[in-house]
Amino acid sequence: MKKLQNFIPLIGLLSAGPLAYAEEQAVQLEKMEIVGVTPLQGSGIGIDKVPVPVQKITAEQLEQSQSLSLADYMNRYLGSVNINDAQNNPFQPDVQFRGYTASPLMGLPQGLSVYMNSIRVNEVFGDTVHWDLIPEGAIDTMTLQSGSNPAFGLNTLGGAIAVKTKTGFSAPGHHLEVSGGSWGRHSEEITSGWNNGEFGVFLNARYFNEDGWRDFSDSEVMQGFAALSWRGAESSLDLTLLSTDNDLKGNGTIPVELLRVRRDAVFTHPDQTINRLFMASLDGATSLNEHIELSGNMYFRRLKTNSLNGDGSEFQECARLVCDEDGAQVLDLAGSTIPWGDNVDGGTYNSSTTIQRSFGFSLQSAFDYKILDRENHFIVGAAYSQGNVHYSADTELGALNAQRGVDGSGIKTEEAHVRLNTETENYSLYFSETFSATDKLNLTVAGRYNQTSVKLLDQAGTELNGYHVFQRFNPSAGLTYVFRPEVSFYGNYSESTRAPTPMELSCSDPDAPCKLPNAFVSDPPLKQVVAHTFETGFRGEFGHFLDGTLNWRAGVFRTENENDILFKSTGGVVANTGYFDNVGKTRHQGIELGIFGDAFDRLRYSANYTYMEATFRTPFKVNSPSHPAADANGDIQVEQGDFIPGIPRQMFKVALDYDVIKGMTYLDRWTMGTDVIYNGSQYLRGDESNQGSKLNAYAVVNLRTEFQFNPHITLFARVTNLFDTQYKNFGQYANTGDVLTDALGISDRDTQFVGIGAPRAGWVGVRLSL
Repeated sequence: MKKLQNFIPLIGLLSAGPLAYAEEQAVQLEKMEIVGVTPLQGSGIGIDKVPVPVQKITAEQLEQSQSLSLADYMNRYLGSVNINDAQNNPFQPDVQFRGYTASPLMGLPQGLSVYMNSIRVNEVFGDTVHWDLIPEGAIDTMTLQSGSNPAFGLNTLGGAIAVKTKTGFSAPGHHLEVSGGSWGRHSEEITSGWNNGEFGVFLNARYFNEDGWRDFSDSEVMQGFAALSWRGAESSLDLTLLSTDNDLKGNGTIPVELLRVRRDAVFTHPDQTINRLFMASLDGATSLNEHIELSGNMYFRRLKTNSLNGDGSEFQECARLVCDEDGAQVLDLAGSTIPWGDNVDGGTYNSSTTIQRSFGFSLQSAFDYKILDRENHFIVGAAYSQGNVHYSADTELGALNAQRGVDGSGIKTEEAHVRLNTETENYSLYFSETFSATDKLNLTVAGRYNQTSVKLLDQAGTELNGYHVFQRFNPSAGLTYVFRPEVSFYGNYSESTRAPTPMELSCSDPDAPCKLPNAFVSDPPLKQVVAHTFETGFRGEFGHFLDGTLNWRAGVFRTENENDILFKSTGGVVANTGYFDNVGKTRHQGIELGIFGDAFDRLRYSANYTYMEATFRTPFKVNSPSHPAADANGDIQVEQGDFIPGIPRQMFKVALDYDVIKGMTYLDRWTMGTDVIYNGSQYLRGDESNQGSKLNAYAVVNLRTEFQFNPHITLFARVTNLFDTQYKNFGQYANTGDVLTDALGISDRDTQFVGIGAPRAGWVGVRLSL
């Protein structure tokens, strides 16, 4: 509550059928669905002209779904999207689309670019994405475009997510929403939007708190958002401010031996992440004439992340001193040996502080002049961004207590003492051209040139010093052909790149592996990842189906990565020691099917199915000493065609909402809804050779209901995991060390660690609107 009191002044300052259905639409005569083809907002084209699948959601769908966060919504409704519980915190999921990841965890191969109001929110240091920093209540629309679209810049290997926030013009009205239920979870949110035709204001503030369903897993989220807007006859301007103060506990995976004893137990603790963000951005657009539009933005972003992880120790006792696994004496920061004793016995505190400051701006022109009397849409733009990072990390020795928590000793080791500054600059030029060759045929070409420089400045020595430059021009070309509104064709080829991040460059020496996210050592150069994507398919809309509409899509895709970057574990407790390396080619290919629509003026539905093969295409050897098939050196051999761990081959989800009562005098609407998520089996991380057992497939059923008494009062309720399914959606091979010696009598065991899904839970709430 003390943190809430500290946050109240900010809130005070700001105050002076749920179904989402991927809205891929073919030609519509009555209306035109517009989507952006670049990160910068203000100019777009009809969705029927975009040569890739596009999934779009709105604020109304987010509200009616009762989703906890944007990531939760995407997992339940969007095709080819799944999340896992590697952290086991609802605001810290790994979000995967077509097997490409946007995650808050360092060490994962990030492959999705995420934008909020045209600002890339992949963090400078490791391309990570903190989902707790995107306030769901402030989202107006979100689009997910598939493929390696170069116009969306770096890290768009598998797709791009673009979030647009609300303004006083797009979301007028005042709302208060309060909910609570299982695990001590409660949430309070206030939104307010107003405009007078020329000026507008939108405010959003949310407080979330829960004890969590596992031990030592309480979390607190505080978000404040404000948008000040001006609208003229031909111009617009938006100033947005965002601040967060979030304290998240994500106690991660658990060894299967401990899982059999108690499902809500944790392996070690604490595992804490504190995110404090301030962001300010200014967006503007103006029409020079009926054919030319200029738009631009600039922003400043500061994120301070403190992490604290209590872990089992890899150190051992030798002659009453602390030694490493090789028997070498461990030194403290003063260079002295460390005695083994009651306060140094089997535990470590791994802590880090990352301060990331980023600044950037972009300018874009859109031209709508006709060519040969045919419609033509041409965009050209430039962008610049700079990011400075101050990173510090330490390992403090300690002792494990009876609850497998760590009691610190105050003694920090010399080896894991890191002080690193990084400077990253990115320049880019891009264009996109869409030409309507006929009334039915649309041709699209796009390209982007990126130049990225990364400078590493070691503040505690010289080993980490380095300077790296990456550059490339990435093209794309595609077409759409509308046979008729019910059937249209799309096809596209695209390329995009991901430059190695400062974090990866600082941890890429196989002779000196590092701990994530703590100790970094030397920086052999890595190559940038290049993705090549082919995709094609059909989509369409039946406008008079069961007194409603039915939208459908069917497509195939293949993305091949060159010089893919993988974190190679070298073992250790929970396998968090290793290094980053280029591992050659990987491939993500599959089939996507989907429908969504409405019927009888009461029913809304969606269904999505994905079959995917994500495989390694280049043989390589990787160290996985906890794997049962590892050789004497702890290595496993990965062959061409082996499946990438952590990615289910099949995904299916279906959602239904039905208005049981509609338009009655005493009740405007009573809606019942359900959604079902099915994910197929997957290999565990550390089993890149596919020699071990897989995690089983699972299905989860959720229910929700909403009573709207009138436009001002709405009651709602939600039950997740209705049948209390006990499932695992993440796994890795690792070693327990001596952590479980006292609890289970298990010492130094190679085993499976798994991320477990939450049990059945329920919440109720009320929404008041003016």
